Amino acid sequence: METARVLVAADKFKGSLTAVQVAERVTAGLRRVAPEVRVETLPVADGGDGTVAAAVAAGFERREARVTGPLGDPVTAAYAVRDTTAVVEMAEASGLQHLPAGVFAPLTATTYGSGELLLAALEAGARTIVFGVGGSATTDGGAGMLAALGARFLDADGKPVGPGGGGLADLATADLSGLDPRLGEVDLILASDVDNPLTGAKGAPEVYGRQKGATEDDVAVLDAALAHYASVLGPEQADLPGAGAAGGIGYGALVALGARFRPGIEVMLDVLGFAPALERATLVITGEGSLDAQTLHGKAPAGVAAAARAAGIEVVAVCGRLALAPEALGGAGIRRAYALTELEPDPAVCMAEAGPLLERVAESIARDFLR
Repeated sequence: METARVLVAADKFKGSLTAVQVAERVTAGLRRVAPEVRVETLPVADGGDGTVAAAVAAGFERREARVTGPLGDPVTAAYAVRDTTAVVEMAEASGLQHLPAGVFAPLTATTYGSGELLLAALEAGARTIVFGVGGSATTDGGAGMLAALGARFLDADGKPVGPGGGGLADLATADLSGLDPRLGEVDLILASDVDNPLTGAKGAPEVYGRQKGATEDDVAVLDAALAHYASVLGPEQADLPGAGAAGGIGYGALVALGARFRPGIEVMLDVLGFAPALERATLVITGEGSLDAQTLHGKAPAGVAAAARAAGIEVVAVCGRLALAPEALGGAGIRRAYALTELEPDPAVCMAEAGPLLERVAESIARDFLR
């Protein structure tokens, strides 16, 4: 019998394990039952937090830059470079992880640091930039990012508007003539699992504002301010898929930087070299912390499973909790899912002991599929 060749291509278990740690634990469990198995690991991400780490695990060089955090304080942000391709993750500069516990700034948080991170990638010689957007602390339509890249946003008195989405209510003129000219020579790919428009019932403030600390009044203020901002910059781009990603930074990239939107997991699978790895596999193991309805809308496991199914390769999934029926899993191309909660029903213990539990889950997969 031919030796099984397993490709572990899973995302992080948020709050418990990085994608790299998930791959390590699954590998350990598989080999305990099937020591002869060949395992290749390719940690994946969908453009949100963890995207740079996945690129580094795939052989990109990790670089760091000091940039402006969402509250205006300096933070250290990482990006990844290989040859002339850079992977930039906006959450590294402008993400929720940079807010102190319990502190939010829904009206004033800025994406300025994300623009500085894009500048660092340009300085590094990037000709293609994969711009992963998600996990943001901001709802400023990308205005801060554009300001860092040379744009000017002025009020009726000719003074710069305040930071964050709230300041855009005072916007009178937008001057994009000072944008870094190198941006016109770069292929900027907006990578996101979010296809929301900028404003309205499915827009950035309404759908995502509350998780960034916005009250009902704040959501209304931000929605009106972003609609006004779009009326100045270009309203037709506000309804494009991805415009509402990461507090509207997608809109800023689409309207002013010539970015093109692609589903984050598709972009990352290309960048990480998933297709050649898939050709070497007889079984794929994917997963993330929670397999639920959101998984089916552009999350990493769905993208991995779709690509594997197209290649005729069987897929199983691991997760912390499972909230999908077998029919939904099958429809996504996943033969079976293994949840940590099947071994440990207490979610708190599950998260604290995720590593050892995941090894036990992998042992079960080995017994079921490799024996």
